[in-house]
Amino acid sequence: MSIISGVTSVVLILQRRISALVLLLVLVWAAAPPCYSASGVHPSQIPLISATASSSPDIVIGFVGGFVRHDDPRHGPVKLAQRLRETYPSGVAIETFENRHRKSAYRAIVRELDTNHDGVLSEAERRSARIVLFGHSWGASAVVVLARDLQRQNIPVLLTVQVDSVAKIGQNDSVIPANVAQAINLYQPNGLIHGRKKISAADPARTEILGNYRFDYRKQPVPCPDCPRFIGFFERTHLESECDPRLWSQVENLIRSRLSASAGGRETTADSSPAGLTSK
Repeated sequence: MSIISGVTSVVLILQRRISALVLLLVLVWAAAPPCYSASGVHPSQIPLISATASSSPDIVIGFVGGFVRHDDPRHGPVKLAQRLRETYPSGVAIETFENRHRKSAYRAIVRELDTNHDGVLSEAERRSARIVLFGHSWGASAVVVLARDLQRQNIPVLLTVQVDSVAKIGQNDSVIPANVAQAINLYQPNGLIHGRKKISAADPARTEILGNYRFDYRKQPVPCPDCPRFIGFFERTHLESECDPRLWSQVENLIRSRLSASAGGRETTADSSPAGLTSK
């Protein structure tokens, strides 16, 4: 009995230490305002940024990771959304959301699709949907969960883009629902926090997985000057996936290639083909 009691005591001590370490990491993550600052208010009732009112525009929704504010200009998804707004001054509704505000993003999409403003989506309004979803870290996981929310209402999604996707407890970011036409996964495998290595389609006949692209920042580090050094110690390579301008440029090209010709974007010479996306 004494041996069993001793083993039990050791196990309990280890469990407490592991729990304490996890709690410490979460507290450190939340307490770093330059990289992960929380916002108590999100403009969930404000329409997406769009210049078209008579017909449903293309819709691009981005999700930021961690505890980042939806409008913090230092982060990859926010920077990308701003560049897209500059490229598409009309014809595309563009907005970024915090990963915990997935329902707000869903409501915003429904409002955009409801072109006759009767509060009910018709079959024609659903079929006309042209939606692109992208995100980083927890935001990438939110992309997949939002796609499932849209699937329940028979709303199609053109493309989902996951960048170093990290699932929250209770979420599944690995299986792409059948209402998504194309999906792509970009990840880095190193560090305490790292992205999902592979995604798959719930129905391969309806969803094309464009690829699972690996980026290695141990070989080619990317500077993240806005992030504190002590945060980088815990998750440096994960943060580099958000700071990497080359990665986000490739994501931008891919998104642009999926927007309709009627979106009114300014001409660009960037390579927008899926084959143009390569990993380090």
